[in-house]
Order: sequence, then structure tokens, then C-alpha cells
Amino acid sequence: MADSMKILSGNSNRALTDAVAAYLGLPLCKAQVRRFADMEIFVEIQENVRGADAFIVQSTSFPTNDHLMELLIMTDALRRASARRITAVLPYFGYARQDRKPGPRTPISAKLVSNLITRAGADRVLTVDLHAGQIQGFFDIPTDNLFAAPVMVRDIKERLDLKNVMVVSPDVGGVVRARALAKRIDAPLAIVDKRRERAGESEVMNIIGDVRGKSCILVDDIVDSGGTLCNAAEALLKNGAQEVRAYITHGVLSGGAVARVSSSKLKELVVTDSIQPTEAMRVAANIRVISIAPLIGEAIARTAREESVSSLFD
Repeated sequence: MADSMKILSGNSNRALTDAVAAYLGLPLCKAQVRRFADMEIFVEIQENVRGADAFIVQSTSFPTNDHLMELLIMTDALRRASARRITAVLPYFGYARQDRKPGPRTPISAKLVSNLITRAGADRVLTVDLHAGQIQGFFDIPTDNLFAAPVMVRDIKERLDLKNVMVVSPDVGGVVRARALAKRIDAPLAIVDKRRERAGESEVMNIIGDVRGKSCILVDDIVDSGGTLCNAAEALLKNGAQEVRAYITHGVLSGGAVARVSSSKLKELVVTDSIQPTEAMRVAANIRVISIAPLIGEAIARTAREESVSSLFD
């Protein structure tokens, strides 16, 4: 199996790809992904991949369009070099938040990007915690949606007294995700219900569930500006929570999000390395990164051996 497996990395998250390759005990496939002077992307695969089972590890994170184009061009290069099977491994799938039409004359970008990846020549997709499960159906090729929950559960069990833990969904839409994690650690569930009473007024946060004296864990798939998370933490503490942590899969953390989290009442924000952590995240006192490299590495190994990937989560 190892002879025919090739692990390739774009420029979005080289550290994660190195960790995945180390887990698999394989060297990275030699490839050059660079820019022409006008920032056009040039790709050259520098070893034989004919008949290979190729895996491109590339998060479509900031700068999203650059990293997406790298993925598409690498896929095309592998297809033209006669790779037997090409798997696009997307630890973070950008454009996933645009998964439906929220209003007239708006795009469904998640479907467009799915089409681009398929047309470029990918044979299958491996991703982590899609923003919405139905995005799997946007791809016309086999798509495995991995869950970071087992990695988070292990971390929670190592660090916290589970008898006093309560899992909290930061909004009504994330209840299914939060309930699944609560079930794994046998903890109760609360929900933050935010609403605007009148246009122009600030949001009122109601807590559904009794959080008094509890060590609360907010669970979500993406933290971007961090505003909702920090406000939810404040509301939980006002309602008597002992402390508030957050476990989020994808740390987008754009703009001033890191500063906002650092100065908030969150005891800790834990994110995975699906998106390469910035220097600001590394030095923030209350932000910690846990690795999903073993999870992705194991899923790649099972895909190559034609074994069940879903059994990873049984």
C-alpha cells in the first residue's frame, strides 16, 4: 500500500501535512507549488505518480481563493500525470457557509466549489466537520466527513472533571453537534437562544437549561469573528456558570478575533489545526491548538486499504 500512496501538500497548512505524513510513516511527495511574478500559480509534481493513490492535503482557508486554486491545479497536474486515484483532503472546506440561498439572487457557493473540485479530477473527498452535513450531497463523488469530536472528547476527559461539565450549543442551529459531544461524555446539554426583540436593538441571550455552578463547554464547528462565542460566554457566566471554555473545530479567527477572545471571559478556546494557527493565536494566553493529524492520517490509511472510515467514530 505504502509504495503506491503519495501524500502531497499545498501551501495552506504544511505543518499539518507533515504531521499526517509522519503518522503514516511516508515522505511527502516532491512537488513544487509556486507563483509566477503576476501571482499565477505554477505546479510541478517532481516524482513519478503513475498508478499512484494520491492524497492532496489542502485547507481552503485564508487566502481562500489562492488555496482553492492551488488544490484545483495540483489535482489537474496529478490527473495528467496518470495518478490512479486522487483524493482531495480538505481539513477545512472554505465556502461551506454558503450552502443555501438565504435571499433572492444569492449563490450557493458550496455547490459551485464542489463542482470545481470534481471537474478538476478529484475521485473522492475527505473533509472534517462540514458546516452542514448536506454539503456531502453537493459532491458527485464519494465524500467522507470526519468528526473532530473524538479528539475533543479525549482532551476534555484528560483535563476536566466530567461530573461538573455541561455542554452548551452557542445557537439553536448547532444543537445536533453539541448533543453528539454531550452524549460521548455523558454530560447534560444547554442552549444559548439569541434573538433581537426589535430592529436596531442588541441581541438578548436566553439560556435554555440550568448552568449554575457548572463548568460549561461551548461547542461549534467554526469560530470566525468570535463575537457570538464571547457574548455566549458572558451570558453563561451571568446565569451562574462557574467557568466557560469553548471547543471549536475550525479556528478561522479573522480580523480582531484573537484579541477579542484574549480579552473575553472565556477561560480557554480550544481549536484544531485544520487551519494553520497564526502567530497571534500561538501567543494568546487562552487559545490552545490540538492536532487532528492522527485522525486524518488514520482516515487516509483506511481509504488506501479500502477499509471503513465511519468505524473510526463507533
